[in-house]
Amino acid sequence: MIHFQLYTLTGQKFDEDVYEVILPTLDGQIGVLTGHMPLVSVATTGVISVRRNQRDADTMMDNFATYGGIIEVDKDNLRVLVDEADHSDEINETEAQHAMERAKKVLAEAKDQTSLEQAQTLIDRQTVRLQVAGLRRRSTRR
Repeated sequence: MIHFQLYTLTGQKFDEDVYEVILPTLDGQIGVLTGHMPLVSVATTGVISVRRNQRDADTMMDNFATYGGIIEVDKDNLRVLVDEADHSDEINETEAQHAMERAKKVLAEAKDQTSLEQAQTLIDRQTVRLQVAGLRRRSTRR
């Protein structure tokens, strides 16, 4: 088991011993299991998936929508520090879809590079939130 801690600006979101954590990095997704080599990396916008037990199916994983941060692996400890992390249970899919529509409208109306970048950040955030909501929906259909 690896001890996984997920921290946001507002405090601790997760702190448990787990079997596996899958994380988004600049080089793609990585899986962290017990005995992983020491690592410091950048977390990118994406989904952090947590498998609590070795035999848990993918549909039983906890999923968090995250928006970048720092990953640190040391011995059998994994710490991830992010600005925000939304657990699948915290995401209202309808609200996320409406926010996506608003973000697309802001992108279409952007008149300068800063506005374009801000709109794209909003779209990226809602894309991840909708992805995590979809994972939750699929896991509850079992």
